[in-house]
Amino acid sequence: MAKKAKRSTKKTKKKLSKPQLHKKATKKFESDSAYFLKLVIFLILGAQWIRIEHLPEWSVPIPVGLIIGLVLASHEHFQIDRKIEYALLLVSTFIAYWLPLGLIIQVN
Repeated sequence: MAKKAKRSTKKTKKKLSKPQLHKKATKKFESDSAYFLKLVIFLILGAQWIRIEHLPEWSVPIPVGLIIGLVLASHEHFQIDRKIEYALLLVSTFIAYWLPLGLIIQVN
């Protein structure tokens, strides 16, 4: 009888060094109070406008809080949090457009 060659059933396992193993096992966690604080900050930040006016001819509103908030929210680690922060920034920006919030600069 002919002998069949044994196939190796062992899988080669890639060994991780201790720092790599530690990074892989660590999960990012954010407490509820920190998340709520971030939402409040984005709500206040989105409501900030600078209005440059020359009465009665023209008025230029600039959504400074929205611009800064978009930059800060783009660095968020979790994508779902980033989407919520973008939505909160947009809603607060549109609501604050009709409210007297922010800085008004009048040019004569």
